[in-house]
Amino acid sequence: MSLLEFSQVTAGYGEIVVLQEVSVAINPGEIVAIIGPNGAGKSTVLKTSLGYLKPKAGRVTFDGEDVTGLPTFQVVRRGMGYVPQGRIVFHNMTVEENLELGGFPIQKDRARIKRNLDKVYTLFPRLAERRSQRAGTMSGGEQQMLAIGRALMPDPKIVLMDEPSLGLSPKFVKIVFEKIIELKQQLGMTMMIVEQNAAQALQLCDRAYVLELGRNKFTGGGLELLADPRVRAMYLGG
Repeated sequence: MSLLEFSQVTAGYGEIVVLQEVSVAINPGEIVAIIGPNGAGKSTVLKTSLGYLKPKAGRVTFDGEDVTGLPTFQVVRRGMGYVPQGRIVFHNMTVEENLELGGFPIQKDRARIKRNLDKVYTLFPRLAERRSQRAGTMSGGEQQMLAIGRALMPDPKIVLMDEPSLGLSPKFVKIVFEKIIELKQQLGMTMMIVEQNAAQALQLCDRAYVLELGRNKFTGGGLELLADPRVRAMYLGG
């Protein structure tokens, strides 16, 4: 059974329809990428999954439960983590304060918070070195590590990442994608990733969905789509 499933979802902003009968399924332990040109509806898939947007039609199922249109805080409490686009962290708070805030859903279990802090610091040693540093004084790549670590704090069943490589130096792009692979291999983490860097995303994901004008265009294994001449011509520069 899929952990997260979109079934013929139509969604948008006010009267503007962005997604039109989109279907997506993510199985436990998979990395699934959502790719496509600007305006294809990639980030709208994430926002609808999280309850930021209520579908106009269709259904969203998470861990066997219909969560269509539920408020975001209820979806998060059911085990959905989110890494927003743009490395959104609390600049005036320290690294550790940011991480502890991410653990708010389990705040009463201090032993679990401590275990999860240790887990994040093991995955990102650089954050451990800077645990008392204000987040706003760190580099963009370090802030992205923090945003990912914060999403891991409440032990999510799935993590949704919106453009995790956006605006990063090549060095940190490499590090972030390596850490995504570590999350899958070492922690068995399930992830849905929206990524403008389509070639990178297709190399690391198990499966991918290609959107075009808010509709499903192609779907298949990451390497399969990377080698597909139609995908290469339309999205990867030939």
